[in-house]
Amino acid sequence: MDIPLPSRDALKAQAKRLRAGLNAAGTPCSHAQALETIAHQWGARDWNTLSARAKDTPQPGYHPGQRISGRYLGQPFVGQIKAASRVGSARYRLTLRFDTKIDVVRSALFSSWRQQVNCVVDGTGRSLRKTSDGVPHVVLDDAWSGG
Repeated sequence: MDIPLPSRDALKAQAKRLRAGLNAAGTPCSHAQALETIAHQWGARDWNTLSARAKDTPQPGYHPGQRISGRYLGQPFVGQIKAASRVGSARYRLTLRFDTKIDVVRSALFSSWRQQVNCVVDGTGRSLRKTSDGVPHVVLDDAWSGG
């Protein structure tokens, strides 16, 4: 299964993290070397080729087995996508499986633990359904930029 190519900015951020990690480990790496390495990791001949293929905006795409993190009903989670399908041109129906169960109730009187949920998110990773205070039920972190 092909992984969608991240945005040009996300690719540059990957190169920046690679360079910082290598330099911190005592292996000198220039910015140009880091860009070329990222290009090779994505199967491109060089950075210019990869940069031409990448878009300026993120290309969201979700697939089963993809690691994901974010918030569900205000609770942070880490997990993976168990099932994914496109709904229309800019929405995705996802089944998320959390690594550990999370309590989705804010009451001190009882709990409701969940390890798997279904949701529909838009291209920004936010669910269409919201809590009574206007916060999306699901907010996925950007898988490409690390934030």
